[in-house]
Amino acid sequence: MKGITYKILALSLLVGITSCDKFLEEELVTDVSSASYYTTEKGFGDAVNATYSLLKPFYGQERGFAMTTMGSDIWTNGSDGGHKVFNTYDVGLNSAESYVRDAWRDWYKGINQANAVIGRSEGLEMDETIKNIRLGEVRFLRALYYFDLTNTYGDVHLSLEETVGIEIEANKTARAEIYSQAIVPDLEFAIANLPPTQSPYGRATKAAAEFLLAKALLTRSYTSWAESTDASRAETLMTNVINNYGFSLLDNYADLWDINNQENSEIVWNITNSKAQVDDGTDDFGHRGHLYFLMEYDVLRGLTRDVENGRPWKRHRPTDFMLGLWDRNQDTRYDDSFKHVWYANKDEPATEASGSEPARAALSIGDTAVYIPGPGKDIDWPQSLQDTKPYMTITNDEYTERLFPSLNKWIDPTRPDRQHTPGQRDFVLMRLADAYLIRAEARLKQSDPGGAADDINMIRVRAAVPGMETAMQITGADVDLDFILDERARELAGEGHRWWDLVRTGKLVERTTLYNPQAAPNIQAYHALRPIPQDQIDRSLGGYPQNPGYPQ
Repeated sequence: MKGITYKILALSLLVGITSCDKFLEEELVTDVSSASYYTTEKGFGDAVNATYSLLKPFYGQERGFAMTTMGSDIWTNGSDGGHKVFNTYDVGLNSAESYVRDAWRDWYKGINQANAVIGRSEGLEMDETIKNIRLGEVRFLRALYYFDLTNTYGDVHLSLEETVGIEIEANKTARAEIYSQAIVPDLEFAIANLPPTQSPYGRATKAAAEFLLAKALLTRSYTSWAESTDASRAETLMTNVINNYGFSLLDNYADLWDINNQENSEIVWNITNSKAQVDDGTDDFGHRGHLYFLMEYDVLRGLTRDVENGRPWKRHRPTDFMLGLWDRNQDTRYDDSFKHVWYANKDEPATEASGSEPARAALSIGDTAVYIPGPGKDIDWPQSLQDTKPYMTITNDEYTERLFPSLNKWIDPTRPDRQHTPGQRDFVLMRLADAYLIRAEARLKQSDPGGAADDINMIRVRAAVPGMETAMQITGADVDLDFILDERARELAGEGHRWWDLVRTGKLVERTTLYNPQAAPNIQAYHALRPIPQDQIDRSLGGYPQNPGYPQ
């Protein structure tokens, strides 16, 4: 698999990579200064590639999943982890929280890297078309970093020039200006200069830039500072993505999670990883999503931790509300997203009845050890039937913070050993099904529920149980914002969108209060923004304004 290769240069900035195999390759370059190296064509190329590197500490890591998944209507916390404050919204969610600090820091590192590349490219003599393609990539990335920042913290510091040395002065710029001065013009430049495809795989493309601008404009369309054309422009841009680049939905939803099928026709843009580099430790990030959504299977009868079933860190578990969103008689997506059966990987002797526990027959390797019927199916498993089976059955009323339906989208059975944390999966940031859902939302914003239904039906028909395609289709009368959010949950569960979806649509407090009992007691309107990190406040001359609601 081809992609972007990262090099580490001994420069004053994060520097970077060459276009080669898709892996993180450390190579120390010490015989150049940043000033001279950046103004060579090779140095410029390496610096462009390095701008991608600050995506990796967030996307596919615990930080990213904690900040975009928990504390929503569809995901609550499991038993373990030190960042449950993102679900409980208690006093620990404050300016000292390390993920709040680290996300801010790394996104600004990415922005400063982009600013350096843009500023130092002036006067660089090279093919102008290639130069503008590379600048298009960097401006796409700067827009993405600013988009994530403003969606997370609201009004933030705006800088479009390289910062060298220690900076103690900072502004707090309104989101409207972040959009007008950075996000929108950067993406318009990227759209004008990026090609439809790029090599190596993982570089930004015109389609990715159109996708991101559509999502940014849709986000702005909900605000008090929206422009009247935001929703219509978002629709047009997503129509381009859907129609103009040869993307197509995979026939089977389950095929999206085949680890050998990552570069497929549905992917608009991925943040790439490489098996070779995550296996040998050169890339210590990779995709760690395989850790966070798994129940504690490895303490149950007939089971021990192994590579195939994963390393269960028990960070995120589905809410009861989410588990009820799929009609499993019509819709395949629950069954294709969650694991239902664990097979014994060690022998277990027969057991005698003890207390409320029935006698169990012996288990041999390969036998069913644990079965979760899942929502709508547990009615077929009364206790009297469970007691006749040699394996453990976990029904809905038996779910706990340790035992729960486990998302299988990110399981990585190719890791070199059972304890290895980085995985080789790419992080799917943009895919065609999401493009249809974003366009549906933009159409609904323009009072076109029928058009929204057409888009939603594209993914619902793909997800239908064979023979249920007609039953899965909806009409405009079915579509409102809550239906779209439900459909986004059915399609995109665990993919790192949910918290931002609820914030964008103004539904965070309403739906989280209704459907997440662990979050409901504390969540308030001000939680739609994260606190400004204390580090930023302390190092700014005269201080830096904290977001409303948090201790000043």
